[in-house]
Amino acid sequence: MSNENENGKIIWEQRVVKVSRVSKVVKGGKKISFRATVVIGDMEQKVGVGVGKAKEVSIAVKKAETDAKKNIINIPIAEGKTIPHSMIGVAGGSKVFIRPAVQGTGVIAGGSVRIVLELAGIKNILSKQLGSNNPLNNARATIMALKDLTTIEQVIQKRQISFEQIIGK
Repeated sequence: MSNENENGKIIWEQRVVKVSRVSKVVKGGKKISFRATVVIGDMEQKVGVGVGKAKEVSIAVKKAETDAKKNIINIPIAEGKTIPHSMIGVAGGSKVFIRPAVQGTGVIAGGSVRIVLELAGIKNILSKQLGSNNPLNNARATIMALKDLTTIEQVIQKRQISFEQIIGK
């Protein structure tokens, strides 16, 4: 079920979130370059966000993709292709609230949050962007929220208690 080709390499899905034209004022005038924000994922459990700057858009996108591959995280996906529990992620002025949803709900999210969740392989989730609407910070806030998720098995192992004690029986 793994998203790999015949050589055993992971097939990465890539989406460009935003390309902005940025300029730096130098002695001779303005130096124009491009900043690309890219999200990559394997559509199963791995996802990452990266940023790259260059004088050409295509080179900036390649740099952002390389940066995203360095920042890959693994996320736990619960039954029904959703997340185990609710979480809030914060990055800069952005806050992203994510909540598990029942089978058939779909990805209820907007902008870069939707891209991150889809490339992570999550099919049913509710989310809300709070604070800033900066695409890069919202993508990073989503990554932070996903990074902090834990499964029941991880909690049982960490606390060294039984399943019955967790659910309160």
